[in-house]
Amino acid sequence: MYNVSENYHAPTELRIGHIHLNVFDLERSIAFYRDIMGFDLLFNFGTAAFLSVGGYHHHIGLNTWKCEAGEAPARTQVGLHHFALNYPTKRDLALALKRLREKNYPVDGASDHTSHIAVYLADPDGNGIELACDRDQNSWKLLLDQTLSVEQMRGLFEVIDLDDLLKEAG
Repeated sequence: MYNVSENYHAPTELRIGHIHLNVFDLERSIAFYRDIMGFDLLFNFGTAAFLSVGGYHHHIGLNTWKCEAGEAPARTQVGLHHFALNYPTKRDLALALKRLREKNYPVDGASDHTSHIAVYLADPDGNGIELACDRDQNSWKLLLDQTLSVEQMRGLFEVIDLDDLLKEAG
């Protein structure tokens, strides 16, 4: 039997590989992630689809397996709050925001978390999405001071002016 030490830490190179979402309308969700968010559709099996960018096997899986009775799943207090898509540069984040604006897709807000800049929206099924761009680790105030309360952490966040962010798109 393999025994894992109590001091085990996941490797620093570990990344979340993909997310798989239950959706109500597969075609509507495919259209959102492909046409608005810019992912490539790899497979559509009728009740499930897989999308990615850059040749990865898949970043997003979608399925309607829990909606086969024709009813949307109930939103509850547990489950996914949101997932984040990290862009490599602030300009790339701004270009994604520009795309949302061009498609008249609603954005819920944006903030600077000191560790990253974030733009918030929801997909057509109400799944929360955070579009983010990490800052240099030396500016990560939240990680540098681990004595902060939730209220103090929230006090560090600053609302971002979306029009200012759009200027980064050029």
